[in-house]
Amino acid sequence: MAQPRLFTVTELANELGMTARAVRFYEDKGLISPRRAGTTRVYSGRDRARMILILRGKRLGFSLSTIKEYLDLYDADITQHAQLRLLLTAVASRRDQLVAQRQAIDDALSELVDISAQAEAALSSPAARGRRAAGG
Repeated sequence: MAQPRLFTVTELANELGMTARAVRFYEDKGLISPRRAGTTRVYSGRDRARMILILRGKRLGFSLSTIKEYLDLYDADITQHAQLRLLLTAVASRRDQLVAQRQAIDDALSELVDISAQAEAALSSPAARGRRAAGG
């Protein structure tokens, strides 16, 4: 029977496109738990899978505490119902936050377009042209 693949911190970092320091950061936060082979940390396929979920969660804007709670439920509930309920709640909340941010960004962009149009109109008005011609 083949031994499961183990990764050094450098191998895991390179495979996931991150730094070894970042891998150690997530280890310090208790999100992954490597084993030791002598003095070397070795990461399992499970650690690699958890890191993929961690990175995905961060990319989607979830906090480390939410990600940790989600990952910890995987071990606590073999049916994964609690984990899936937490995921659905977190996803709905994050989606609501992003929709609100998108609205705020759309409002700001609209206001910037209006300001730009007003400034351009002021620059092209006869009064502005007269002031420029008079040197002031």
